[in-house]
Amino acid sequence: MTLIVERSWAFIPISISTKRANILLSARRSTSDRPLRPPPNRNTAARSRTSTPSVTEERKRAPHQFDHTKADARPFLEDPSTYVKEHNSPNEDAPYYTFDNDEDDDTKILVKEGSHIKSISLDDLFPGINFSEMFCSNAKFRDDIRNSMREDIFDSTPAYEGMSDKARKMLLLPDSSLQGSWNCKRSDDQLRMKKLTKVLKENLGDNAMTGDHFLQTIGGLCGSKPSTHWIDIVGIKDRKIDHSWHQDTGRSPGGDTFTVLLGFPKEDNYEGVGVFSHSVNLKYERVASDDHPPNEPVLYPGLEIDDEYIVKPRFAKGSEIVMFRDIDTLHSAPDVTYRTSVMRFM
Repeated sequence: MTLIVERSWAFIPISISTKRANILLSARRSTSDRPLRPPPNRNTAARSRTSTPSVTEERKRAPHQFDHTKADARPFLEDPSTYVKEHNSPNEDAPYYTFDNDEDDDTKILVKEGSHIKSISLDDLFPGINFSEMFCSNAKFRDDIRNSMREDIFDSTPAYEGMSDKARKMLLLPDSSLQGSWNCKRSDDQLRMKKLTKVLKENLGDNAMTGDHFLQTIGGLCGSKPSTHWIDIVGIKDRKIDHSWHQDTGRSPGGDTFTVLLGFPKEDNYEGVGVFSHSVNLKYERVASDDHPPNEPVLYPGLEIDDEYIVKPRFAKGSEIVMFRDIDTLHSAPDVTYRTSVMRFM
C-alpha cells in the first residue's frame, strides 16, 4: 500500500503501511535464514483458486529500486574492496553521450560544459570545525550520524506513527533503505533532529551546527524548487551488477533544481569509486515529457552504454557530497557498490 500525503517535513510519500511492516517483521522473525518475500495478495490468490485469468498491475517501486531486480542477481564477489580499487577508474573526462536523434533536433539545449557533476566538501558547508577530517576518518562518527538521522526522521514522520516497536527496529536496521523528508522548518522553533544534534555536538564541539541546520543546509543545495524528499539508500552489496540507467524525475524545476548525494564510505580514509551513483554525462538536456508522472523515474530499459562514457564519481576527503541536475545525466547504482549507504536529497 502506498500512502501519498502532502510534501513537507511532516507529510511525505511513504511506500509502507503499519500493517505491512508488521507482516514483514513476522516473516523476518520466522524465516531469518532465507530472503524475505512479500505477503500474498489475497485477491490474486482468490483468482488463482478459481482459475480465472487476470492481468496483474505492476507493483510500484521507489526510483532507487530500479537499479536492481532479483532476476539480475549476480554471484558474490570474494573481495569487493580490491575490485573497486583495481578495476574501476573514475573516468572523469568521459565524452558526452548523445542519443541517435539528438543532433537533428533543433529544440535540444546543450548542457553547459563542465557542469554535469559537482563535488562539495563538508568543510565548505560547515567551516571551522574540521568536519571533513572527522567524517572521513572515523567510522563510528559516520555510523552515529547516519543512525541518528534515520531515527530522527522516522520518529518525526506521521506516516510511521502507530508502528510497533518491533516494526520500528526492523525498518531502522542499517541494512535497510529508509525515506522521508529533509525539511526541518517548523513554526514552533523546536528541534526536529534531536539525536543528530547530540551526535554533532559531542563529536565536533559546542560550535557544531544543530542537526536541523545540517539537514537543511545540505537540502538547500537542491535549489529553488526542491521536493524535500530524502532517502538513505543501501543498495546491493558484495556483487557485480549490470547498470540500469534512469533519471529520478527527468526534470529540473526552474533550471536550478539538483539531486544531492552525501556518501558514507565503507572504510576510513577511503578514496575511490563505488560510493556514489555511476553517471552518463549527456551532451543535451533530456527532459521528461509533459505527460510523464512528476514523481516517477524515467527508465531506459535495455540501454547499453560503452564504458568509455560512464563516469564513476570519486569519494574522498573534500568530496563527500556530489550534486547534479537530473536532466543533465543518466545514472545507475554502481556496478560494484562499496559503501555503507548514500543519502539522496531532492
